[in-house]
Amino acid sequence: MHTIAILLLLISLCLCLMYRSTLSRPLGSVRLGFLWFCQVGVLIKSANGALQQLGKWMAPEKVRVPLIAWPATAQVVPEPLGVVLVFSCWNVPLGLSLEPLIGAIAAGNAVALKPSELSPCTARFLGDNIGRYMDSSAVKVVQGGPDVGVQLMEHRWDKVLFTGSPRIARAVMAAASRHLTPVALELGGKCPCIFDAMGSARDLQISVNRMIAGKWSSCAGQACIAIDYVLVEERFAPILIKVLKSTLKRFFPEADHMARIVNERHFERLSNLLKDRSVAPSVLHGGSMDSKNLYIEPTILLNPPLDSAIMTEEIFGPLLPIITVKNIEDSIAFVKAMPKPLAIYAFTRDAALRRRIVDETSSGSVTFNDAVVQYAIDGLPFGGVGQSGFGQYHGKYSFEMFSHKKAVMKRGYLVELTLRYPPWDESKVTLMRYLYRFNYFAFVLSFLGLRR
Repeated sequence: MHTIAILLLLISLCLCLMYRSTLSRPLGSVRLGFLWFCQVGVLIKSANGALQQLGKWMAPEKVRVPLIAWPATAQVVPEPLGVVLVFSCWNVPLGLSLEPLIGAIAAGNAVALKPSELSPCTARFLGDNIGRYMDSSAVKVVQGGPDVGVQLMEHRWDKVLFTGSPRIARAVMAAASRHLTPVALELGGKCPCIFDAMGSARDLQISVNRMIAGKWSSCAGQACIAIDYVLVEERFAPILIKVLKSTLKRFFPEADHMARIVNERHFERLSNLLKDRSVAPSVLHGGSMDSKNLYIEPTILLNPPLDSAIMTEEIFGPLLPIITVKNIEDSIAFVKAMPKPLAIYAFTRDAALRRRIVDETSSGSVTFNDAVVQYAIDGLPFGGVGQSGFGQYHGKYSFEMFSHKKAVMKRGYLVELTLRYPPWDESKVTLMRYLYRFNYFAFVLSFLGLRR
């Protein structure tokens, strides 16, 4: 299995390089830079990391056996689950297809990959090329729309990984339950950003740069880990908004530098969020839309109604509400009142505030003084909690998600304690009590009749 896994991982790496060279011809440097930063570069790093660490991941883990079981040895041995199904999403179509594929193959599984029909070019690329480099009995790309997904879920799988919306995730789980198929869900939610007052202009500018990268650079906010809204103190809000506006103009001087909305349905959904009569007055910057080109300008809103759709639903687009609080510590209660998000971001130098965020909130991850970059760190598990999903992957965690940890124990025949066999009497029960408390001294005394 080790050799096969390495060979298939190398193929994944070659596919990444091939995809990069294919895209470098028709795409401009702006979009190519985004693809390299968010997909191809991350995948090459993941494949290389898996190749380097696979031997350690596959090694049996020794387990300490209690003295009473001597002579005995025990270990945990990872084994493949079998045949797994991966549903990828459209916003990072290559990364969300090959990243879990690397872990599933490394663990020794056969994989059926269902790319999103909303990213047809990538789906076609994967369908045309994976079969050329991989044995179809090991990896199979299945293309099609929702009806194909429904048909796939009619079959029995050893595990299903789904990345997408909660609405479809419910249908996937319902279908999987018929076969008792374990499911991992990567969903999202309203990822908050707590923005504390900065002590210097430099810290403020760097923080805003990173905030914009974590909101608008992530496929125009169409990403599960993108910043959804910002919490900031009232007194600091005007400064933050001013720097946000100037930096947005510098980062996105032309409309072509922004990603487009994926389709007309999502464009209409985002448009309706802004057209809400209670929300429209809160727009401070941007808001222009081009339905023909599916373009929405980076938009900043200040204190939209908390019961409006823009604050109760995941935005998944280039709209950024800013919510003011009296004290930055109040942001913790605000976040706790919302469903558990995939990520919490906080820009602050306050160590006490950082501790409180970690200790008092629950989320898939917490990142301080940056955003989205945690996705690219293989040593960190990526996954949600509660309504933002469950199951973790990336790096070793991908290998573990697609593996079963099998307990293996071996005993010898040198020592045999008859107290485990019936008939039981009070003396045997007393000896068992000592054993289960690991009180071997009292056990020996009682066994020798020196203690009652």
